[in-house]
Amino acid sequence: MTNLSEDKRIIINNQPLDYTLRISRRAKRLRLAIYNDGRLVVTRPYRLSSVFVDHFIRAKADWILAQVGNSQKFPRPLTTAGRREDYLRKKEAARRLVYSRLEYFNQFYNYNYRAVSIRNQATRWGSCSKKGNLNFNYRLVDLVPRVADYIIVHELCHLKEFNHSARFWSLVAATLPDYKDLRKQIRGHLA
Repeated sequence: MTNLSEDKRIIINNQPLDYTLRISRRAKRLRLAIYNDGRLVVTRPYRLSSVFVDHFIRAKADWILAQVGNSQKFPRPLTTAGRREDYLRKKEAARRLVYSRLEYFNQFYNYNYRAVSIRNQATRWGSCSKKGNLNFNYRLVDLVPRVADYIIVHELCHLKEFNHSARFWSLVAATLPDYKDLRKQIRGHLA
């Protein structure tokens, strides 16, 4: 079954706040995201009641309103899925970067991976399939090199631990001990 999505509205501090509610069978917990254009998206697990969503939003109200306000004051260019010409121009540079950094970090990990793809994705920096295929967003080339390294190492470590357990984070920390700081830097960069 595909994810369900609907537009909703909630009143916070006497202000109407519109958001998109996504209901996902794959989600394990409530999650919210504020995109570059100020859109708020809340994702809830399929089996969780909608009653919890309003409570969740109200609990995070101050943070949400601050983030939405910042995105309106300092809008970043909306790059949903990137412009095709930008993708075509940067794809090979991204491929060279990814292969170079995979080779460098895999000297430590020594994991086997299959295909490596460079994609034009709207909401993901990278992914790892159970078959061992690694996928990366072409916009890695626009990031600070250390942050791009974090994304590459993150996906590389999923070859060993296909989850976000303590064991997974220890693998990441083995080559990037400051991964928590790097992780914070990438939040909100895709829309």
